[in-house]
Amino acid sequence: MTFLRQTAVAFAALMLAAAPTLAPTVAAAASASSLTPDQQALVKRAGSYIEALKTVRSRFTQIDGNGVTSTGTLYLDRPGKARFEYDPPASLLVVSDGFNVEVFDRRLKTYSLYPFERTPLVLLLARHVRLDRGVVITDVEQVPGGFVINARDGHKQAEGKISMRFSDVGGAGGTVGLRGWTIVDATGRETRVQLGALTPIDHLDANLFNIRSH
Repeated sequence: MTFLRQTAVAFAALMLAAAPTLAPTVAAAASASSLTPDQQALVKRAGSYIEALKTVRSRFTQIDGNGVTSTGTLYLDRPGKARFEYDPPASLLVVSDGFNVEVFDRRLKTYSLYPFERTPLVLLLARHVRLDRGVVITDVEQVPGGFVINARDGHKQAEGKISMRFSDVGGAGGTVGLRGWTIVDATGRETRVQLGALTPIDHLDANLFNIRSH
C-alpha cells in the first residue's frame, strides 16, 4: 500500500476497525448508572441534538496516527446517509446509504462494502439516537467550551473506542454542536476528525449517496 493510500484510508479503515465496538444491535448493559446526573444530562442533550440534525454539510480535517492531515467535505442526510469526500491528492470516497457503508478509492479502483449497523456511523445516523445503546459510556468530560463523550464495547469484545466532541454554548438551556470525534483501534492507532460548522441545506442530490454513480 502506498503512503498516499495509507493517508487516504486512515479514517475509513479505523472507523471500520472499531465497528464491533460500537454496533448498537449488540445487547449491552446500560452505562447510565456509572455516570453522574450531570453527565447523564449531557449525554441526553447530545443525543437529542444529533437526532434533530437533518440535511447538513461541513468541511472536515482528519489527522491520522502518523500525523498526516487530510481534508474534505462531509454531507449528512439523516437518517442513514453520509458522504465523506476527500480533497485531492487523496482519492478516497466513503458513502453510507443507510444500509451499507461503501469505501471507494478512485485512483486504485478498489471498493469495499460494510454493513451500516456495524460501523460507528450508526451513532451519528440512526433514526433514533441512543448514545448509550450497544456501548458503555466510560466517561463524560467537561472541557473548555464543551464536553467529550467516551465510549467502548459493551461486551468488551474489542478494545477499540470512540470519543465524540461537542461544543456547549450557554449551559443546560444552550446550544450543543458536534465538533468531531476520535477513533482508536485495538492496536492504539488513532484517527482524529475535526468538523467545521454543520451548515443546514435544503436538499442534497440522492446520487451523492450512491457510490456507483461516481
